[in-house]
Amino acid sequence: MKKAYLVLSDGTVFEGTRFGAETDTVGELVFTTGMCGYIETLTDPSYYGQIVMQTFPLIGNYGIIEADFEGACVVKGYVVREKCDAPSNFRCDYDLDKFLKDKGIPGLYGIDTRAVTKHIREAGVMNAVITDAIPDDLADVGAYVIKNAVKSVTASEKIVLPAEGEKKFNVTLIDYGAKKNIVRELRQRGCAVTVMPSSASAAEILATDPDGIMLSNGPGDPAENVYEIAQLKQLLGKKPIFGICLGHQLLGLAAGGKTIKLKYGHRGVNQPVKEVHGARTYITSQNHGYALVADSVKIGRESFINANDGTCEGMDYPELGAFTVQFHPEACSGPKDTEFLFDRFIANMGGAHNA
Repeated sequence: MKKAYLVLSDGTVFEGTRFGAETDTVGELVFTTGMCGYIETLTDPSYYGQIVMQTFPLIGNYGIIEADFEGACVVKGYVVREKCDAPSNFRCDYDLDKFLKDKGIPGLYGIDTRAVTKHIREAGVMNAVITDAIPDDLADVGAYVIKNAVKSVTASEKIVLPAEGEKKFNVTLIDYGAKKNIVRELRQRGCAVTVMPSSASAAEILATDPDGIMLSNGPGDPAENVYEIAQLKQLLGKKPIFGICLGHQLLGLAAGGKTIKLKYGHRGVNQPVKEVHGARTYITSQNHGYALVADSVKIGRESFINANDGTCEGMDYPELGAFTVQFHPEACSGPKDTEFLFDRFIANMGGAHNA
């Protein structure tokens, strides 16, 4: 056991013990409240550039299961209260410590994660460093900025994946850091999926002859993606579109809106989302630090709001055949209350296909 520290950019210090890779790291410190799903969290590309802290006290009890990976592990560090060294699950491939070592990710356990969470909730998300020695100067930690996030996690080339069973539609997925389960949800509904890098032009996307266009989740500041937003402006109204998380924010920006950074974001599997034009409230899985300002969008209407803080959770663009949500209807591990949104996308393509 080797002592190490989590040092926040405001100078606050928390002492813990190392596990995973023995290296120092700087990143944006965020917390996630999920009681399960740590494998999906660690392999979610939306956490690019961040040190992730779990609020649930025991992590690693069912080990690492590679079949449940959502993508590449791109976190900068991992912080938990208690790690499990003897996982018990018939699907377990190996333990959490080996996973972090293999990926070169430093971890800390024995941290008072409740105290850290309370600090971030009051002060807001901030940068931090995992280190063996408390630094005298935190200027470099405070200056850290996540840049080129989407470019760092997007697909390197076009990938074509067949539908499961009878093919009904062709869907082109623009990969901003897509979770694998988005593709699974589409394929099991009879969609052949063409995955395109975020660098693809509107013309290249339309050249795949899609019945619909899917905009994926992804990391970083949405407003940074100037090129991607410009391509979406050209795609609006051309084909049915469904956007998730970052895809929701980028389409809102393409429609003339603006985004803001939240104080500490929404990260977990228990975020309540209320219909604006209905009576239902859904429990959703979320992972984002920015939000679309619904009133700033020039076209479309707000469809869902967060029941905790009232921020925008969805937009409809009926005249353009598009809709987007901030949460993850494909969540796994997470609630499946909103999987019906994929069926809505299928229905939209069916209407366009038969027109």
